[in-house]
Amino acid sequence: MKKFLDQEFLLESSTAKMLYHNFAAKLPIIDYHCHLSADQIAEDANFENLTQIWLYGDHYKWRAMRANGIDEKYITGNASDFEKFEKWAETVPYTLRNPLYHWTHLELQRYFDVYDILSPATAKKIYDECSAKLQTPEYSVRRLIQKMNVESIGTTDDPLDDLLSHQKIKMDGFSTKVLPSFRPDKAMNAEDVLALQAYIQKLSILTDLPIDNFKSYLQALKTRHDFFAEMGCTVSDHGLEQMYCEEYNDCELELIFQKILGCHSLNPTELIKFKSCMLINLAHWDHEKGWVQQYHLGALRNNNSRLLSQLGPDTGFDSIGDFSQAKNLSKFLNKLDSSDRLAKTILYNLNPADNEMLATMVGNFNDGTIAGKMQFGAAWWFLDQKMGMINQLNALSNMGLLGRFVGMITDSRSFLSYPRHEYFRRILCNLIGHDVENGELPNDIEWLGKMVENICYFNAKKYFNS
Repeated sequence: MKKFLDQEFLLESSTAKMLYHNFAAKLPIIDYHCHLSADQIAEDANFENLTQIWLYGDHYKWRAMRANGIDEKYITGNASDFEKFEKWAETVPYTLRNPLYHWTHLELQRYFDVYDILSPATAKKIYDECSAKLQTPEYSVRRLIQKMNVESIGTTDDPLDDLLSHQKIKMDGFSTKVLPSFRPDKAMNAEDVLALQAYIQKLSILTDLPIDNFKSYLQALKTRHDFFAEMGCTVSDHGLEQMYCEEYNDCELELIFQKILGCHSLNPTELIKFKSCMLINLAHWDHEKGWVQQYHLGALRNNNSRLLSQLGPDTGFDSIGDFSQAKNLSKFLNKLDSSDRLAKTILYNLNPADNEMLATMVGNFNDGTIAGKMQFGAAWWFLDQKMGMINQLNALSNMGLLGRFVGMITDSRSFLSYPRHEYFRRILCNLIGHDVENGELPNDIEWLGKMVENICYFNAKKYFNS
């Protein structure tokens, strides 16, 4: 019987062990998409205790605690930090076979050298030991990032963000690159015309440009796109239920935009035309600057209206959606490709039923100009667990070129999430090792090792010019 989370965790063959330990384990991390706070990195903050760094804002853990019957007081409510941690420790034994169980103990081991199993019996000891370490200079935010050998980080930033924290991080000479990503979701959120109108007013003030028609709106938004580029941004990102690519004309868009300015709700057709036009224009700007564009597709957000009204968005009430993706996605990519304005693109799906569709879709628009130009992105959110990663890797292998894959992301708000890259690397090496041991791949360790290194690090470094 193997020991839990030992050095050979997830590595089931001698080839897998060799690939991981000799080629993957020591490579730096390029985390090109996450939701870490640039402000906290700029401040080089220290967290007071384990709850603050582990449970604040982590809706993965919040969902598990609610499923375990924990009252909201101990999740997002006014209970003390230790009381909240106790309730998480109560929940952890019930997360067996959920990735949270692996992540929890990987994080305790890799960051804190704590090898105890978290439970109510060990909660106080673990909390005190980790909290004491977190208050020392060696456990500041920047030192935590360096501890995990993170070479570069791509944060997720709204067009209205001033990016002052990114500027400070760069001026400080921090060894890890921290670069913004242009995430214009709020600029497209015409479902809520009141919120969008307020956003437009803020954009007008920020850019010192009057916005009274759709053309001026695009012009103001493009000044922010230009500003992000000046600040080192080379990546855009979109969180969408599905891709939109409805035909439209300038007159229609102007009428739609005037409705938004007048706080009049859009009908479904108008909404889709507005989003379609926005996505096309944003994609054109990305191509002009040579950026990488990312599309995260398939989340059905804010399902629980009662708790949304109490707690707000991003609090653990999102799920996998079953949207129809292929037709509009094909139409969108083809429209860009036909005008020679299709940038390097990464597509992520949240619905596992879309794995093979997305893996084949990216192949439609590779044109031989850049190796791996179109990417079927890493298993994301509900899918960034063992089976989700394996299924994504298998679909990519069967339908495309695994050797050109740009690898893993954390997509996380937590500074303790970097063992997820280790998790991915072990799964990748085990998958390849299994095929070698089974006679399905040649035992060419030199080439296989190079492929592993490329997927874990070098492909992303080249793809993002980092």
